[in-house]
Amino acid sequence: MKLRFHKMHGLGNDFVVIDARDAPVEITAARARALADRKTGIGCDQLILLEPSDIADVRMRIFNADGGEVEACGNATRCVVSLLGGAARIESLGGMLEGTSIGDQVSVDLGEPRFDWDAIPLAYAMDTRSMPVGWEALEAPAAVNVGNPHVIFFVPETDRVELDRLGPLIETDPLFPARINVNVATVDDRANIRLRVWERGVGLTDACGTGACATAVAAIRAGLADAPVTVTLPGGALTIDWAPGRPITMTGPATHVFTGETELGAL
Repeated sequence: MKLRFHKMHGLGNDFVVIDARDAPVEITAARARALADRKTGIGCDQLILLEPSDIADVRMRIFNADGGEVEACGNATRCVVSLLGGAARIESLGGMLEGTSIGDQVSVDLGEPRFDWDAIPLAYAMDTRSMPVGWEALEAPAAVNVGNPHVIFFVPETDRVELDRLGPLIETDPLFPARINVNVATVDDRANIRLRVWERGVGLTDACGTGACATAVAAIRAGLADAPVTVTLPGGALTIDWAPGRPITMTGPATHVFTGETELGAL
């Protein structure tokens, strides 16, 4: 069986997008890992499966490179909106998402952030504004759920953090029963933040849309920044707008690289 796909990326965070609205496609963890493999498959950070929805224009399912299905991905949401064109409503495990595409810029509404410890989720109750925990020099993170779970460490210089070593330790800590995305951020001024992300099930990534959203929200909540905030990741910049009691809006580019076919039966 030949499988048609789109290769897309948002600031270097890349995706294989499969449109299964007209004909169903079965994606298992093993098949997702095979398609995501950069040496023997197509290669991507996440595999995106589009399915029919009774309540939205499309249902979006997200599989990390390790094969695990996750709730949300901001960069993938922008790519899907760009692929559909114009305005779109997207059903996801993380909730209902809305977006608008104008040229190569896409704005998406990712809903309201959640801060309760059991909504992150954490293993036990604590203040998610400044958690009384630490891993070596990384201490007192904030925790935010923006459709998927994030912890954010504000540090003097993000580039000096050994995120490739500390990221997997924090991701799999028993404090986080669903694992966690790990963000290390430096606030340059009230409108600009630099960010690096260890993404759950992926590893170090050039860009993470939900990480940018979670970090901006945590900075605004802590009084460190004002909305809108420009969050700059290794792959480029995103603009995040948020106020308490309102949904998060993220704006940035989405790029269609190519369309191709692969043999699904061999995977």
